[in-house]
Amino acid sequence: MTLPAAPIGVFDSGIGGLSVLQALRHELPGEHFVYLADSAHAPYGERGDAFVSQRTHAIARHLRMQHGIKALVIACNTATAAAVESLREAMPDVPMIGVEPAIKPAALSSQTHHIGVMATRGTVESRRFKKLLQEHGQHVAFHVQACDGLARAIERSTQEADSHDGCDVQALCADYTRALGRFGLKTSEMDTLVLGCTHYVFAKEALRALVGPDVQLIDTGAAVARQTRRLLARAQLLQPEPVVPDAQAVAGPAQIQLMATGQLQALQAAAARWLQLPASCCSASQLA
Repeated sequence: MTLPAAPIGVFDSGIGGLSVLQALRHELPGEHFVYLADSAHAPYGERGDAFVSQRTHAIARHLRMQHGIKALVIACNTATAAAVESLREAMPDVPMIGVEPAIKPAALSSQTHHIGVMATRGTVESRRFKKLLQEHGQHVAFHVQACDGLARAIERSTQEADSHDGCDVQALCADYTRALGRFGLKTSEMDTLVLGCTHYVFAKEALRALVGPDVQLIDTGAAVARQTRRLLARAQLLQPEPVVPDAQAVAGPAQIQLMATGQLQALQAAAARWLQLPASCCSASQLA
Protein backbone atom coordinates (compact mmCIF):
# COMPACT_ATOMS: atom_id res chain seq x y z
CA MET A 1 0.00 0.00 0.00
CA THR A 2 1.38 3.39 -1.02
CA LEU A 3 1.52 5.96 1.79
CA PRO A 4 1.36 9.76 1.55
CA ALA A 5 4.80 9.96 3.20
CA ALA A 6 6.41 8.17 0.24
CA PRO A 7 8.56 10.36 -2.04
CA ILE A 8 7.72 11.72 -5.47
CA GLY A 9 10.10 10.51 -8.15
CA VAL A 10 11.41 13.01 -10.70
CA PHE A 11 13.85 12.28 -13.50
CA ASP A 12 15.51 13.76 -16.56
CA SER A 13 18.48 12.92 -18.74
CA GLY A 14 20.47 15.49 -16.79
CA ILE A 15 20.06 18.74 -14.88
CA GLY A 16 17.22 20.19 -16.96
CA GLY A 17 14.55 18.55 -14.82
CA LEU A 18 15.78 20.55 -11.85
CA SER A 19 13.74 23.43 -13.29
CA VAL A 20 10.65 21.27 -12.83
CA LEU A 21 11.80 20.17 -9.37
CA GLN A 22 12.14 23.84 -8.48
CA ALA A 23 8.46 24.40 -9.33
CA LEU A 24 7.43 21.22 -7.49
CA ARG A 25 9.21 22.35 -4.32
CA HIS A 26 7.24 25.61 -4.28
CA GLU A 27 3.90 23.97 -5.09
CA LEU A 28 4.33 21.03 -2.67
CA PRO A 29 6.52 22.14 0.27
CA GLY A 30 5.42 19.21 2.44
CA GLU A 31 6.58 16.53 0.00
CA HIS A 32 9.75 14.49 -0.26
CA PHE A 33 11.45 14.17 -3.65
CA VAL A 34 13.88 11.73 -5.25
CA TYR A 35 15.48 13.17 -8.39
CA LEU A 36 17.49 11.06 -10.82
CA ALA A 37 19.67 12.59 -13.53
CA ASP A 38 20.53 9.97 -16.14
CA SER A 39 23.66 11.92 -16.98
CA ALA A 40 25.58 8.84 -18.13
CA HIS A 41 23.22 8.72 -21.11
CA ALA A 42 22.48 12.42 -21.66
CA PRO A 43 21.17 14.16 -23.62
CA TYR A 44 18.09 12.17 -24.62
CA GLY A 45 17.06 14.67 -27.28
CA GLU A 46 19.70 13.43 -29.71
CA ARG A 47 19.07 9.70 -29.20
CA GLY A 48 16.46 7.44 -30.77
CA ASP A 49 13.00 6.75 -29.35
CA ALA A 50 13.76 3.09 -28.64
CA PHE A 51 16.75 3.95 -26.46
CA VAL A 52 14.93 6.72 -24.60
CA SER A 53 11.92 4.48 -23.98
CA GLN A 54 14.12 1.70 -22.62
CA ARG A 55 15.90 4.09 -20.24
CA THR A 56 12.62 5.66 -19.11
CA HIS A 57 11.14 2.27 -18.19
CA ALA A 58 14.36 1.22 -16.43
CA ILE A 59 14.46 4.43 -14.36
CA ALA A 60 10.78 4.18 -13.45
CA ARG A 61 11.23 0.60 -12.25
CA HIS A 62 14.32 1.59 -10.26
CA LEU A 63 12.63 4.53 -8.55
CA ARG A 64 9.63 2.41 -7.71
CA MET A 65 11.49 -0.66 -6.42
CA GLN A 66 14.43 1.04 -4.68
CA HIS A 67 12.81 4.25 -3.45
CA GLY A 68 9.12 3.39 -3.13
CA ILE A 69 7.88 6.43 -5.02
CA LYS A 70 4.18 7.28 -4.89
CA ALA A 71 4.16 9.25 -8.17
CA LEU A 72 6.51 9.88 -11.08
CA VAL A 73 7.23 13.16 -12.84
CA ILE A 74 8.93 12.64 -16.20
CA ALA A 75 10.73 15.99 -16.25
CA CYS A 76 11.93 15.56 -19.81
CA ASN A 77 10.03 16.44 -22.98
CA THR A 78 11.85 13.82 -25.05
CA ALA A 79 11.21 10.99 -22.57
CA THR A 80 7.57 12.01 -22.26
CA ALA A 81 7.14 11.92 -26.04
CA ALA A 82 8.89 8.56 -26.38
CA ALA A 83 7.55 6.61 -23.42
CA VAL A 84 4.79 8.12 -21.27
CA GLU A 85 1.99 6.15 -22.92
CA SER A 86 3.72 2.76 -22.64
CA LEU A 87 4.87 3.57 -19.11
CA ARG A 88 1.32 4.37 -17.99
CA GLU A 89 0.24 0.99 -19.35
CA ALA A 90 3.10 -0.74 -17.53
CA MET A 91 2.45 1.05 -14.20
CA PRO A 92 -1.25 1.94 -14.12
CA ASP A 93 -1.26 2.30 -10.33
CA VAL A 94 1.43 5.03 -10.26
CA PRO A 95 0.24 8.61 -10.85
CA MET A 96 2.40 9.78 -13.74
CA ILE A 97 2.97 13.33 -14.96
CA GLY A 98 4.75 14.04 -18.23
CA VAL A 99 6.22 17.24 -19.60
CA GLU A 100 5.25 18.61 -23.00
CA PRO A 101 6.01 21.93 -24.70
CA ALA A 102 3.46 24.57 -23.64
CA ILE A 103 1.84 24.76 -27.07
CA LYS A 104 -1.75 25.23 -25.84
CA PRO A 105 -1.14 28.12 -23.41
CA ALA A 106 1.10 29.79 -25.99
CA ALA A 107 -1.63 29.56 -28.64
CA LEU A 108 -4.19 31.02 -26.24
CA SER A 109 -2.05 33.94 -25.11
CA SER A 110 -0.25 35.08 -28.27
CA GLN A 111 -1.50 38.38 -29.65
CA THR A 112 0.40 38.30 -32.95
CA HIS A 113 -0.51 34.65 -33.53
CA HIS A 114 3.12 33.83 -34.30
CA ILE A 115 4.91 31.60 -31.81
CA GLY A 116 8.49 30.37 -31.68
CA VAL A 117 9.22 26.91 -30.29
CA MET A 118 12.68 25.71 -29.26
CA ALA A 119 13.01 22.00 -28.48
CA THR A 120 15.31 19.02 -28.91
CA ARG A 121 15.30 17.09 -32.17
CA GLY A 122 13.80 14.10 -30.36
CA THR A 123 10.82 16.20 -29.26
CA VAL A 124 10.38 18.02 -32.57
CA GLU A 125 10.30 14.77 -34.54
CA SER A 126 7.96 12.95 -32.14
CA ARG A 127 4.40 11.99 -32.95
CA ARG A 128 3.09 13.60 -29.73
CA PHE A 129 4.65 16.95 -30.59
CA LYS A 130 3.27 16.94 -34.14
CA LYS A 131 -0.16 16.13 -32.72
CA LEU A 132 0.08 19.09 -30.33
CA LEU A 133 0.84 21.43 -33.22
CA GLN A 134 -2.09 20.09 -35.22
CA GLU A 135 -4.50 20.44 -32.30
CA HIS A 136 -3.60 24.04 -31.48
CA GLY A 137 -2.33 25.46 -34.77
CA GLN A 138 -5.61 26.38 -36.44
CA HIS A 139 -5.35 30.09 -35.68
CA VAL A 140 -1.63 30.54 -34.99
CA ALA A 141 1.62 29.93 -36.83
CA PHE A 142 4.23 27.88 -34.97
CA HIS A 143 7.87 28.43 -35.94
CA VAL A 144 9.75 25.37 -34.72
CA GLN A 145 13.49 25.03 -34.23
CA ALA A 146 15.34 21.84 -33.25
CA CYS A 147 18.22 23.01 -31.05
CA ASP A 148 20.95 20.40 -31.47
CA GLY A 149 23.66 20.68 -28.82
CA LEU A 150 21.97 23.31 -26.64
CA ALA A 151 20.95 20.99 -23.79
CA ARG A 152 24.45 19.51 -23.72
CA ALA A 153 26.04 22.97 -23.65
CA ILE A 154 23.77 24.06 -20.78
CA GLU A 155 24.65 20.87 -18.91
CA ARG A 156 28.37 21.56 -19.23
CA SER A 157 28.18 25.28 -18.56
CA THR A 158 26.43 24.87 -15.22
CA GLN A 159 29.60 23.69 -13.50
CA GLU A 160 31.34 27.01 -14.09
CA ALA A 161 29.39 30.19 -14.75
CA ASP A 162 32.34 31.73 -16.65
CA SER A 163 33.30 28.61 -18.60
CA HIS A 164 33.81 28.38 -22.37
CA ASP A 165 30.64 26.30 -22.46
CA GLY A 166 28.74 29.33 -21.22
CA CYS A 167 29.87 31.08 -24.40
CA ASP A 168 28.63 28.07 -26.35
CA VAL A 169 25.19 28.46 -24.77
CA GLN A 170 25.09 32.13 -25.76
CA ALA A 171 26.19 31.35 -29.31
CA LEU A 172 23.73 28.50 -29.78
CA CYS A 173 20.85 30.55 -28.40
CA ALA A 174 21.76 33.35 -30.81
CA ASP A 175 21.94 30.93 -33.76
CA TYR A 176 18.62 29.27 -33.01
CA THR A 177 16.63 32.42 -32.23
CA ARG A 178 18.02 33.97 -35.43
CA ALA A 179 16.92 30.90 -37.38
CA LEU A 180 13.39 31.21 -35.98
CA GLY A 181 12.91 34.72 -37.34
CA ARG A 182 11.80 38.09 -35.97
CA PHE A 183 10.54 38.51 -32.43
CA GLY A 184 8.38 41.40 -31.27
CA LEU A 185 4.85 42.74 -31.01
CA LYS A 186 4.33 43.73 -34.64
CA THR A 187 2.16 41.79 -37.08
CA SER A 188 3.92 38.61 -38.26
CA GLU A 189 6.51 38.83 -35.44
CA MET A 190 6.72 36.17 -32.74
CA ASP A 191 5.53 37.55 -29.41
CA THR A 192 5.92 34.22 -27.61
CA LEU A 193 8.76 31.71 -27.28
CA VAL A 194 8.02 28.22 -25.96
CA LEU A 195 10.92 26.57 -24.15
CA GLY A 196 10.31 22.97 -25.19
CA CYS A 197 13.12 21.42 -23.16
CA THR A 198 13.49 21.64 -19.40
CA HIS A 199 17.18 22.50 -19.82
CA TYR A 200 16.34 25.69 -21.70
CA VAL A 201 14.85 27.29 -18.60
CA PHE A 202 18.44 27.68 -17.38
CA ALA A 203 19.23 29.73 -20.51
CA LYS A 204 16.34 32.18 -19.95
CA GLU A 205 18.66 35.11 -19.29
CA ALA A 206 20.47 34.63 -22.60
CA LEU A 207 17.22 34.10 -24.49
CA ARG A 208 15.59 37.16 -22.92
CA ALA A 209 18.49 39.33 -24.07
CA LEU A 210 18.09 38.00 -27.61
CA VAL A 211 14.31 38.20 -28.09
CA GLY A 212 13.67 41.40 -26.15
CA PRO A 213 11.68 42.35 -23.05
CA ASP A 214 8.23 42.22 -24.65
CA VAL A 215 8.31 38.57 -25.74
CA GLN A 216 6.83 36.08 -23.27
CA LEU A 217 8.92 32.99 -22.51
CA ILE A 218 6.80 30.00 -21.59
CA ASP A 219 7.94 26.82 -19.85
CA THR A 220 5.90 24.09 -18.18
CA GLY A 221 7.33 23.82 -14.66
CA ALA A 222 4.49 25.51 -12.78
CA ALA A 223 1.78 23.72 -14.78
CA VAL A 224 3.43 20.34 -14.15
CA ALA A 225 3.62 21.10 -10.42
CA ARG A 226 -0.08 21.98 -10.30
CA GLN A 227 -1.01 18.81 -12.17
CA THR A 228 1.10 16.76 -9.76
CA ARG A 229 -0.83 18.28 -6.86
CA ARG A 230 -4.16 17.46 -8.54
CA LEU A 231 -3.25 13.81 -9.20
CA LEU A 232 -1.91 13.28 -5.67
CA ALA A 233 -5.02 14.84 -4.16
CA ARG A 234 -7.23 12.62 -6.30
CA ALA A 235 -5.31 9.55 -5.12
CA GLN A 236 -5.40 10.80 -1.48
CA LEU A 237 -1.59 10.81 -1.40
CA LEU A 238 -0.87 14.44 -0.56
CA GLN A 239 1.38 15.13 2.41
CA PRO A 240 0.15 17.79 4.86
CA GLU A 241 1.92 21.08 4.25
CA PRO A 242 4.11 22.52 7.01
CA VAL A 243 2.58 25.31 9.06
CA VAL A 244 5.10 28.11 8.66
CA PRO A 245 4.74 31.89 8.57
CA ASP A 246 6.83 32.17 5.38
CA ALA A 247 4.53 32.00 2.35
CA GLN A 248 7.59 31.32 0.18
CA ALA A 249 8.47 28.10 1.99
CA VAL A 250 9.79 25.26 -0.16
CA ALA A 251 10.75 21.65 0.44
CA GLY A 252 14.11 21.79 2.24
CA PRO A 253 17.35 19.84 1.74
CA ALA A 254 16.31 17.11 4.18
CA GLN A 255 13.34 16.35 1.93
CA ILE A 256 15.30 16.03 -1.31
CA GLN A 257 17.61 13.31 -2.60
CA LEU A 258 19.44 13.95 -5.86
CA MET A 259 21.17 11.16 -7.79
CA ALA A 260 23.12 10.84 -11.03
CA THR A 261 24.07 7.84 -13.14
CA GLY A 262 27.18 9.70 -14.37
CA GLN A 263 29.61 12.07 -12.71
CA LEU A 264 28.18 14.16 -9.89
CA GLN A 265 29.89 17.49 -10.59
CA ALA A 266 27.25 18.92 -12.94
CA LEU A 267 24.37 17.87 -10.68
CA GLN A 268 26.07 19.26 -7.58
CA ALA A 269 26.86 22.55 -9.30
CA ALA A 270 23.34 22.89 -10.71
CA ALA A 271 21.74 22.04 -7.37
CA ALA A 272 23.80 24.72 -5.64
CA ARG A 273 23.36 27.33 -8.36
CA TRP A 274 19.68 26.93 -9.19
CA LEU A 275 18.10 25.33 -6.10
CA GLN A 276 20.49 26.48 -3.33
CA LEU A 277 20.93 22.86 -2.24
CA PRO A 278 24.17 21.55 -0.70
CA ALA A 279 26.39 18.96 -2.37
CA SER A 280 25.42 16.53 0.42
CA CYS A 281 22.01 16.15 -1.26
CA CYS A 282 23.71 14.48 -4.26
CA SER A 283 24.90 10.88 -4.58
CA ALA A 284 25.72 8.32 -7.26
CA SER A 285 22.78 6.26 -8.44
CA GLN A 286 22.86 2.48 -8.17
CA LEU A 287 21.17 2.26 -11.56
CA ALA A 288 23.61 1.37 -14.32
